[in-house]
Amino acid sequence: MTTSAPQTPQGDMPLTAHLRELRNRLTKAIGAILVATVVAGLFYKQLIDFVIAPLPGCDPMTAGTAGSERCGIVSTNGLLAPFTLALKVSLTAGLIAASPVWLYQTWAFLAPGLHRTEKKYTRAFLGAGIPLFLGGAAIAYAILPTTARVLISFTPDAATNILPIDDFLDLATRAVVVFGLAFELPLVLVMLNFAGIVSARRMIGWWRHMVIGITVFAAIATPSSDPLTMLALAGPVTALYLLACAVASVNDRRRARKDPAAGLGPDEPSVLPAPKEPAHSR
Repeated sequence: MTTSAPQTPQGDMPLTAHLRELRNRLTKAIGAILVATVVAGLFYKQLIDFVIAPLPGCDPMTAGTAGSERCGIVSTNGLLAPFTLALKVSLTAGLIAASPVWLYQTWAFLAPGLHRTEKKYTRAFLGAGIPLFLGGAAIAYAILPTTARVLISFTPDAATNILPIDDFLDLATRAVVVFGLAFELPLVLVMLNFAGIVSARRMIGWWRHMVIGITVFAAIATPSSDPLTMLALAGPVTALYLLACAVASVNDRRRARKDPAAGLGPDEPSVLPAPKEPAHSR
């Protein structure tokens, strides 16, 4: 068990302690990713086979023949290309495998800003964060066949698309990481709400900007521009954002029942009780 940084009698943490805490958390998170990457590197060939499995019919022996997809997989060229390919796949697998560690370190860095009674939700946040990241990665992997078919469909009938394996792996790893991190956005908003940084009223007021931002992000981040892939990212993230607003509202109401001033946002005025009139003044 690691001890948290020292705090002042008021429960605050000085800036130097914040920076030291951030450094320690980053060191542990990056260390866990590196260890998981090294372990994944021992099985990088099996991981590559797993990643390219969604490619529809891209067999270099049958590419261009009747009844086959107009594509073919070719290996990488260059002396360092195989090593770079193995490093990319291993790093992506390490990032996914170490997600419980770096998610916990992120939560542990924000936890000192919570009240003592709210720190009991640590397991709930971790229990939600890990499945969210893995769920986003799984959805990205599930739509890879559709993404590949859409992109390959632009190949002219008289041509064969020679697909370098590293290009497809770049596309696949980017989709997996982007989807996984995007699914963490609602959890981050809830964490900020529990830390008292963002109120539920403000989160709900952002809904127009959030929907537009999520849609634009989906259009930019998804590997292909087809509506199905964009909807596969924008739809679940928007639904999770609305769920985060609901959770934040429940938390603000709970906090307001205990302390009326605690449920107010930083820009919301508090209502002060009217002064009592002295008994002798008539």
